[in-house]
Amino acid sequence: QVQLVESGGGLVRAGDSLRISCALSGRAFSAFDMAWFRQPTGREREFVGGIKWNGSGENYADSVKGRFTISRDNAKSTVYLQMSGLKAEDTAVYYCAARPMWGSTWWTPADMEHWGKGTLVTVSS
Repeated sequence: QVQLVESGGGLVRAGDSLRISCALSGRAFSAFDMAWFRQPTGREREFVGGIKWNGSGENYADSVKGRFTISRDNAKSTVYLQMSGLKAEDTAVYYCAARPMWGSTWWTPADMEHWGKGTLVTVSS
């Protein structure tokens, strides 16, 4: 059974940087494409960034391009989201998600099979 556990969220100021992490257990991490989504209060869950099982094919939402970087360490079964130049509108619960490497090539919530419980990132202006 795949489990995803996020960590590293918190309260930061606008302009600060923050790195959040997500550890996968229960199956071979290298068999999964990984992604980060976020859900601001009262809004739908939205794609932030995705990375293929072998570390290639990074993909980002336009709203975070140039500020956020997704990366993975297959030896540690962990995916990261490095966030810089944070803005108040980045405030949200951030969710880690996984899908099998042979699955969809799209990055929507419906394309992901496993989800973490989320970590809250709050950016004060």
